[in-house]
Amino acid sequence: ILVEQHYKSFIKRYSETAINIGKLSRLQKSKEKKETIEKIKSGEIDIIIGTHALLSKNIKFKDIKLLVIDEEHKFGVADKERIKKLKYSIDVITLTATPIPRTLNSALSQVKDMSIIETPPQNRKSIVTRIIKWNKEIIKEAIEREIHRGGQVYYVHNEILSMDDEIKNLNQLLMNVKIGKIHGQLDAKYIEGEMENFVNREYDILVCTSIIESGLDI
Repeated sequence: ILVEQHYKSFIKRYSETAINIGKLSRLQKSKEKKETIEKIKSGEIDIIIGTHALLSKNIKFKDIKLLVIDEEHKFGVADKERIKKLKYSIDVITLTATPIPRTLNSALSQVKDMSIIETPPQNRKSIVTRIIKWNKEIIKEAIEREIHRGGQVYYVHNEILSMDDEIKNLNQLLMNVKIGKIHGQLDAKYIEGEMENFVNREYDILVCTSIIESGLDI
């Protein structure tokens, strides 16, 4: 889903240029993937946005100059070794809010250049956190206020066994709300589909575990 979001952002930003943007992820159909892989090989695509699928052995880059990695801590040692084999002289930019120790050490010791983004986005509001006893009226009021203002709700419930009961409680508490659910024991494609449904506003509330920490732009 992040690939889709980045892809749409790049298409918008480069709409008035001759730069070709491509994408590669599990959400695509096999035919579309095959065509994209061929275009990467021939150099028809200037910027390709994708998941770890871009590191698979059947991907051949014509002449790769720059690699941008979002959320570096999600990449394992094997992935990093594969990246090194793409091209010896490739420039790499890594973006992360949680740098892994090795990268942080390289940056602080000036082996790698480091740039820090300290300016928050425009209209960013500070988060208000309250620790209170369970109160269904406060839950009801908070969710209704968010939905009435045109927003959506993440309802984090980290106990998978009782998640369905929690959804029943919410359905009794709130009228005419659409509720989805995701957790780590569900099939990966199903999770992606449900997250896409949530992003497309097919649900008002997403009951979920802390699996939603991935940083989607909602």
